[in-house]
Amino acid sequence: MKKGSRSSTRYAKALLDLAGEQNAVDKVYTDMKLIAEVCKNNHELSVLLKSPVVKTDKKQAILKQLFSGKVSKVTELFILLLASKRRESFLETIASEFAEQYKVKKKILTAVITTASGLDESLRKKVLEIVKKSADSEVELIERTNEKLIGGFTLQVGDTRVDASIAKQIRKLAMSFNENPY
Repeated sequence: MKKGSRSSTRYAKALLDLAGEQNAVDKVYTDMKLIAEVCKNNHELSVLLKSPVVKTDKKQAILKQLFSGKVSKVTELFILLLASKRRESFLETIASEFAEQYKVKKKILTAVITTASGLDESLRKKVLEIVKKSADSEVELIERTNEKLIGGFTLQVGDTRVDASIAKQIRKLAMSFNENPY
């Protein structure tokens, strides 16, 4: 997730504090993941929210129609407050930043595993178990596929990256052939 601006960070922190007071942190986290996903997958919505041409009341009506009944009351009121303060263009970055702050607060580590063809359930459980042991915290596993890896996997946990892909081994082998004068 991309890093938010200073104001997005502040709004996310304020929402996290408010959700804590309302005992709705987990629900708001789920809402913010939904909002971030909707904004990410709807380019037109992102453009609309950033447009100075579209009036605030129109944006509020669209946001209300999109999220009313799908998000908690705290989240819904927060979205409408953002729109009334003309900060709706920050909604996507606030949602992403909220998710990051939530993970820090709950001590949840994000692990990204990339494979050539995906993981089956037993392998997924093993990977989660190994990462949980080494990190000694909760782990959110994000799975990606990249056919260029040929086989094996890459695993990124925080700043640590393990590359056990066939593609890397082939690159290393090619480099050793290039260095060998015989």
